[in-house]
Amino acid sequence: MIKDIVVNLGLGDRDPASEFAISLAETVDAHVLGVAFAYEPVIPGSVMGGIPPEFIEAQRTESDNKARAAIERFEAAAKRSSLSFETRVVTASISSAAEQLGRIARRFDLAVVGQPERETGMPEEVVDEGVLFESGRPVVFVPYIFKGPAKLDRVMVCWDGGRAATRAIADALPLMQKAKQVEVVIVATGRPKSDEVPGADLGQHLARHGLKVEVKRITSPDIDVPSTILSYAADSSADLIVMGGYGHSRLREFVLGGVTRGLLESMTVPVLMSH
Repeated sequence: MIKDIVVNLGLGDRDPASEFAISLAETVDAHVLGVAFAYEPVIPGSVMGGIPPEFIEAQRTESDNKARAAIERFEAAAKRSSLSFETRVVTASISSAAEQLGRIARRFDLAVVGQPERETGMPEEVVDEGVLFESGRPVVFVPYIFKGPAKLDRVMVCWDGGRAATRAIADALPLMQKAKQVEVVIVATGRPKSDEVPGADLGQHLARHGLKVEVKRITSPDIDVPSTILSYAADSSADLIVMGGYGHSRLREFVLGGVTRGLLESMTVPVLMSH
């Protein structure tokens, strides 16, 4: 069951992650915590000592005001939905915010994070991979083009038989039980080695949970798996994609696998990932 959700509140005029989290909390009857980051001033090392203290303080005040404005918008929306909710402003550097949110998310069933509008260069949302790898919890990444409310009618599960995908499916089960249709999708980059349909056992497992399941095998001849997944999600009108979040760490710096990174950069529907 999903009984509590934490969402990173965007600082821009639109906040798709907040919209998604509030409507999802309504759907599953969950408590939701809205976290807004007041970012510490960014001071280039080459100009240390050359920036007036009042300028730094003005940056800090502006960031705090943005965070509190995000809190006010979230509180107003949550009150309209009669949700159980709470809010928190957290001061952090841009580089440490994801790790802090990840630590907070460990005490919740699900985290919701907005996709950064990377071309703006503004820290409106927390960096994705830090939350995914630090929290130990499932994370729903919401596209910045998303317009709520959250829908769970058609859920697309990306299955490769791996540990991360298995974890994501288990974490997403409470949401899939709200779905009218679940598609287990296997992406193949070549011809199948046998006539057996991969994922059939998983389909049977999910059906035992009362889900209406179909197993589909799709091909990605040009090995562009993220584009293949997103194209199929669009064609099938998927409301949510469920998949494992892959990556490895080197000196505590997390590096996402190609499929995971590609999905996060180009997603058009919310994606639930677990690691």
